[in-house]
Amino acid sequence: MLQLSQNIAAVPPSATMAMNNKSKEMKAAGIDVISLAVGEPDFNTPAHITKAAIDALNRGETHYAPSRGIPELTKAIAEKLNKENKIPVEQNQILCTSGAKDAIRITMTACLNPGDEVIILDPAWVSYDPCVQIARGKPVHYHLNDNFQVDEGLLELITDKTKMIIVNSPSNPTGSVLARSSLRILADACIDHNLYCMSDEIYEKLVYGKEHVSIGSLPDMSERTVTINGFSKAYAMTGWRLGYAAAPKEIMSYMDKVMQHSVGNVTSFAQWGGVAALTGDQSCVEDMRKQFEARKKFVIGRLASMGLKTAPAEGAFYAFINCGGDDGAVATKWLEEGHVAATPGYAFGAPGWIRISYAASMEQLAEALDRIERLL
Repeated sequence: MLQLSQNIAAVPPSATMAMNNKSKEMKAAGIDVISLAVGEPDFNTPAHITKAAIDALNRGETHYAPSRGIPELTKAIAEKLNKENKIPVEQNQILCTSGAKDAIRITMTACLNPGDEVIILDPAWVSYDPCVQIARGKPVHYHLNDNFQVDEGLLELITDKTKMIIVNSPSNPTGSVLARSSLRILADACIDHNLYCMSDEIYEKLVYGKEHVSIGSLPDMSERTVTINGFSKAYAMTGWRLGYAAAPKEIMSYMDKVMQHSVGNVTSFAQWGGVAALTGDQSCVEDMRKQFEARKKFVIGRLASMGLKTAPAEGAFYAFINCGGDDGAVATKWLEEGHVAATPGYAFGAPGWIRISYAASMEQLAEALDRIERLL
């Protein structure tokens, strides 16, 4: 038998998906499992967004679209980034993708050569490493300090092979938000060492009492930053698979090539839903954010009453819990004995921690926490 790709063989499967799949198997067997393993809003997509896609279907928007996205959407994205994020970007610097994860994959493919090093801030989302590895780059891990912020220790990891730093704020899995001081250290490192920065800002609309700052808005950073975002989290559009990237023109030309020779273009009628999301009433976003904030206060309060310490839950919709032991064993116990699915911290480069999502109803969260408390 011919040997398959050694590069792909070295890429681990997703621990989040593994835990979610196990919980679904248990549910199929008739076991009442509450899954808090996957980061997916439990709200339906707002009606005006769905209507825009239906209207697009009805008028025949079912054909190939431009590889970078329909002009109406790339224009809306560019205007949003300039106005809200203070990132100076033109319409021809936008690429619409099949979700934010696809934008990350395309970024890595366009930017990395074999052996290029990419610094990842741990704890980190489970797919950064694989996206780097699939592009034949080398992940290098920097552990955030006890406050989940960046300090000067980051500079010790930079070598002549370093090509990029990945930034994710608000963070999955911790929920922490990088302070301006942390962003300044990161920006100075990129400028001083001539590095690219990829900033994953998919949770930017879900911030609680903190300020979201795009690193691409800092002086001299727009020309070296690829900003990643999408519609899944803020607009409850996970199944739409619609994301985007904004990049310097020289990087965007390479990213467009990757798109042309892979997906080709994002689903045409889904893009019209994206136009409605960005240009329509934004009260739906704030309504969902407020509900997530209420759930956050409830979940963090309950965990604290159990004596469990958590990372600063300043954004996104995760509680990152210090379980004080073997996180894999604890997550397995929670699932098999408590029937609550969570993701072990080793998947995020943080052994000893567990992530749960509070993107679930208050009733489900209350029951899940009751089950966890009984196990404790």
